[in-house]
Amino acid sequence: MPEHNWDRTDRTILRELQGNGRIANVDLADAVSLSPSSCLRRTKALEADGIIAGYRAELDRERIGLGLTVFISLKVVQHSRETSRVIESALTAIPAVVACHVVSGEADFLVEAVVPSLADYEQLLLDQILAIEPVTDARSTFAIRTVLSRGPMPLEHWGNSR
Repeated sequence: MPEHNWDRTDRTILRELQGNGRIANVDLADAVSLSPSSCLRRTKALEADGIIAGYRAELDRERIGLGLTVFISLKVVQHSRETSRVIESALTAIPAVVACHVVSGEADFLVEAVVPSLADYEQLLLDQILAIEPVTDARSTFAIRTVLSRGPMPLEHWGNSR
């Protein structure tokens, strides 16, 4: 949990940064009606508390040759922390895996991967994912078209009491 009490101004800073992570501090300060030094102090506090996890460039998957997005539901042989560690370690080492979630329901893990083609997906599935020892089953769902793959986190629930 965060160490500080956050307020509407912090939420506004976060909204602005989610829309444009490269915004200059002076412009951010102007957008949230703060002095640049106060704005920078608040932004650094959000970073220090891990609320802002990082900054990165968002790439267009299609334009960089990764036009096939696949969601892979994985079942594992047994549920344990060690099994989870083995799978998580193996999946995070696979560059094509862009997201992984532990889930409830029929599957144990839900993996999002991006690849150039079906042939590349076959290689990923057979040579890397199914080669992970505790994995017993994999079911794939292919994205036909992506409507939304990222977006600002809703912040209405956060810090409303302040």
